[in-house]
Order: sequence, then C-alpha cells, then structure tokens
Amino acid sequence: MISLRRSGLLAVTLPGLLLLAACGNNPSAEQTSTSAASAPADTAQTKSTAMPTSASFGKTTDGTEVQLYTLTNANGVKATITNYGGTLTSLLVPDKDGKLGDVILGFDNVSGYQSPEFLKAGPYFGALIGRYGNRIKGGKFTLEGKEYNLAKNNGPNSLHGGLKGFDKVVWQAEPGSSADGQSLKLTYVSKDGEEGYPGTLNVAVVYTLTADNALKIDYTATTDKATVVNLTNHAYFNLNHGAGKDVLNHEVTLPADRYTVVDATLIPTGELRPVKGTPFDFTTPHAIGERIAQVPGGYDHNWVLNTATGEHAAATVYDPATGRTLEVTTDQPGIQFYTGNFLDGTLKGKGGTVYGKHAGFCLETQHFPDSPNQPKFPSTELKPGETYHTVSTYKFGVRK
Repeated sequence: MISLRRSGLLAVTLPGLLLLAACGNNPSAEQTSTSAASAPADTAQTKSTAMPTSASFGKTTDGTEVQLYTLTNANGVKATITNYGGTLTSLLVPDKDGKLGDVILGFDNVSGYQSPEFLKAGPYFGALIGRYGNRIKGGKFTLEGKEYNLAKNNGPNSLHGGLKGFDKVVWQAEPGSSADGQSLKLTYVSKDGEEGYPGTLNVAVVYTLTADNALKIDYTATTDKATVVNLTNHAYFNLNHGAGKDVLNHEVTLPADRYTVVDATLIPTGELRPVKGTPFDFTTPHAIGERIAQVPGGYDHNWVLNTATGEHAAATVYDPATGRTLEVTTDQPGIQFYTGNFLDGTLKGKGGTVYGKHAGFCLETQHFPDSPNQPKFPSTELKPGETYHTVSTYKFGVRK
C-alpha cells in the first residue's frame, strides 16, 4: 500500500550544508564561501529564528513573476527554492575545509528552466515531480475498472506527470519559521483530468532547512476521487559541483538487496532481482564510475530498499575530493538512482557551468515505477478520505 498517514512524513536528510543558488539577486558560492563554524553566536541565533528571504527570479514565458526564496540556518547553510516548479535551485554546504559550495545543478534565473534547450533535454533539474514520479507504461492505467490515458512524453511511456507536470506550474508560496528551522510551504491544486489523471488533488509540499544541515521535504496530498500519486524531488547533486567535475568518483551506498529490472524503455518487467554479484550492488560503498560501463546507458533504476516502512536509510554518498557527505532517509519503499546519463553538454547552468554527461546524480525517493500497472508492487492509489503524507530528508556532512 502507498504511505497513507495522517501524521507521518517522508524525510531525506543531507549531512552537510545546503548551497545557495547563484542567481543575479544572490551572492555567488565563491563570494559567500566561509567557515560554517565561524558565525558569531548572536548572528547564528538571528539566522535560526528569522524568516526566509525572497527576491525576484524573473518571469515565466506567460509573464508570471516568480520568486526565489532563501532558507538559512545558524551554520550559514543556504537553500534556495523557486515557486516555479517548486524547484530547488541551490544548496550551499561546507566542505572538509569549512568552505561553503553549491552542490545542486541549476540555473541563475527562471528563463533557464524554460529555455527550448532545457525543455527538449527534459532533465527536471531540482523540480517537484507529480502527479506520478517516474514512468507509467504505455501512458495508461486502469483504476476501479476505468482506463485513464496520459501523455506519452518519454517514448511510448508517460514520465514525471506528463507534458505539464508539477515541475512546470507556479506554486503558491508561504515562507515560515519554527523551532525546526526556516521553511517554505508550497501548495498547488491539480484539477480533475489534468494531464489525464482523475480527481482534484490538493498538494502541499514543505521544505525545511534544519539546524543539523538537513533539507527535509514533506509531501501531503488529498483527493476527491480515486487517483494515483507518487511525489518526489528531482534534484541533481554534485558534491564537487563548483569545480565543474563529473560525479563518477563519488562513492555511493544503497541499502537495497534487490532492484527492479527494466525493459528497453526503462519500464519494470515485474522482476525484483538480487543485486549480489552485479554492478547494481551498492550494499557496500562503490564509486559511481567503477562499474557504470557494465550497465548499458548508465544507472537509471529503482532500488528496492531493504526497509519499506517508517523512516529509514535510503542512500549515502561521499566525495573524496571535498570530503562532503550526503545521507538520505525516507519512508518510501524505493529510490531511483540516476547518473545524468542524458546530459550532453548542451546546457549551461549557474555561472556558465557546462553540464556534460554524469555532471550530477539523482536520488529520487519514491514508490516503484509503473506501480499502477504492476499489482505486485506497493500500491500508489489514493482514495477520498485518505491522506498521502510522506517525508524525505537530505542531510549533509563532512568526512575529514
């Protein structure tokens, strides 16, 4: 069953610092580089209790003004999020020398996320994904005896909510602050029939930057008609992003003994295959590039986490060059590990950085791909009167 809880959250914690987007209205990572431990006590207190700040992030192609919100904690860690697509545009976190650096792929303003090149490439940098994260076979599913047809925007399949998923809408934003840290609440009403999905879905997503350098993402949704829901975030991480390096030397651990085998169009066959003895075995740390050549196309698969309920470990990443670490926790049964296989150098991001193949990796906490057509997979159905509530946390740290 899908995680349907009245009070549970899906948390992904990042063990280090969150990096600030290098937009025109914000200082660059280089300009703001400082030791996370150097902030005076009175300043740290102010940062922990103050509200997030906001600035213009430009206008969408239809003329709508969108904002960029900056969340800061007492350590100087910063996360920037725009209400266009609920997109995480930057995270400033410290390295082993205490220098803050941006670890998120993205752009300096909203026009980058709407450029023809970006839309054609479809990498979904940092965006909130819905209604259904990942792929649905043939762009259709049957629910309560009725077939629903979706846009086929990824070969023969539907991907990440369709032609205009949650990544391409303007969300209502409400900055906040609590004992947990500065936060940004984003809400959106997806109308019945939008992108082919049944039911009017009321969605709320809360980003919170915590005192221990974690970005918690809390997802909630309700519906007035039976539907399917699988929300996630599509951030691309590179713990050495500022150096313009790829992520092949990053060491990854995934506590998963099985993964979902896929066909040529990346749709699960239904088989949950053991990872032991294969290049999919990350139960102990391995560099991304160590065995990636053995996987046609690179890693873009769903791992079946050993723990399926309650908050549990989902991934750990370590970058030997910077000492940065990332720990992901979630209450979801799966995680999609993607290694930026389709990036080809045509996109230029913040500060003119060229995003080539393997420039970043994604860790998308989720239910399994194509679950609406796979009765043996955990269900993603949401019914009226139920509440979809899940939390994922990305926590940053340092290994010296």
